Formats: sequence, structure tokens, C-alpha cells
Amino acid sequence: MLLDTHIWIWAAEGDLRRLGRRTRRLIEHAAQSRQIYLSTASIFELAALHTAGRVHLALPIETWVDESIERARLRLADITRAIAVDGGLIPITALSDPIDRMLVASARHLDVPLVTRDGPILDYARTGQVRTINAAA
Repeated sequence: MLLDTHIWIWAAEGDLRRLGRRTRRLIEHAAQSRQIYLSTASIFELAALHTAGRVHLALPIETWVDESIERARLRLADITRAIAVDGGLIPITALSDPIDRMLVASARHLDVPLVTRDGPILDYARTGQVRTINAAA
């Protein structure tokens, strides 16, 4: 599974009440087999949100990122050329947020579901373009 940026932040901060019971169980199971991915696009997004003052972290961002990845044993998914092209080809009318398009493309290329509570991504998934796990469930 690939974590959407907000799911990664909530999980790393221990804010699991925002996740449904089923999602928490799926994440715990995937963590045991080290099958949770984090896109480098999410690291970029977190840094941008932090810089904009929309996310506040108790640690310096570099430390927070490194510790959250290590603690959860996340596997990093880099943005490859194929992912960048695929994400760029997703119509802006389907997903207006470029980071969302990168995450969708990453999930497709990794052949894993994207864990999210993002409405537009969940709507896009209903068209069969990407597998998702609705984190509210």
C-alpha cells in the first residue's frame, strides 16, 4: 500500500482516530511485512505545507521525516520518469492537485492501493483508474 500524505502524517503523529478500524488493521498488517510505501512526492508536499505554516512539527522537518520513515519501516517510492509522465497525463479535470496525480501514478506503477481520505482521489478510483483504500473505513 501507498500512504497519501495526510495518512502518513496522521499515522506518524499517532492521530489514528482519523483512520477507520479496518484501515488501522490493514496498515498494521502491512507494516509487519514492510509493505508500506511513501512517495517522495509526499515528502515534498509535507515540506511545502510546513514552509507555508499549514503543518507544525515538534521536530525539525528533516528529523521528523527521517524518524517517521524509520519508525514505521516505510519503503520510499521515488518519482521515476514513468511515474512523472503517467501523473502528468491524468486530466486536471479528474484531479486538480498535481501531488494527487503523482500519488495516483505511483500507486499504479507500484501496483498497490493508495490509502487516502481525499474525496477527489476516491472519486477518481471509482472510474477504475487506481485502487484505493478509503481510510475512513
